Amino acid sequence: MEVTAGRYTFGSQTGRLVVETTRSGLGAKAGHDLTIEVTRWRGEAVIDAVDPATARVTVEIDADSLEVREGIGGIKPLTPSDRAEIKKIIQGRILHTDRYKTIVFRAARVEGTPQAFQIQGDLTIADTTGPVTVRGGVTGDRMTGSATVIQSRWGIKPYSAFFGALKLNDEVEIRFDVALTPER
Repeated sequence: MEVTAGRYTFGSQTGRLVVETTRSGLGAKAGHDLTIEVTRWRGEAVIDAVDPATARVTVEIDADSLEVREGIGGIKPLTPSDRAEIKKIIQGRILHTDRYKTIVFRAARVEGTPQAFQIQGDLTIADTTGPVTVRGGVTGDRMTGSATVIQSRWGIKPYSAFFGALKLNDEVEIRFDVALTPER
């Protein structure tokens, strides 16, 4: 399938959206680089054949739906209780999901071609909105890409432990791989 003008939907039913973290500090060997999957989210893209730069893209994420899928490195493998504790920290201390239920991305400008595009947009996390750039491409009916998010720009203090000897880097990578489904 080739991407043409129209409205496309995508989400957790058609692909993956993951957050990848890395660690630093003197205690970095004790921690893990994490792959966290967003399990409930949805998006929509509206493409205009006459003026592709006016494309609209919106993604809404259920902030409570982040699940730790993998932990690389560390002294010992992640246990189910480690994963549960990390989820609790993400919900309570990082994203405050009791107050902020949704994370939203809205495109402001789209440049490039379907094979290599760049989307400038606004990302809202916990009531703070800031600019972010998404880079990606479409091959067949699949759209893949990524964006780098600097947590502190959204008022998020990166997680640290052991008096700061182990900490997550401020920069996290958001990656996606989804099938585009045209609305009929």
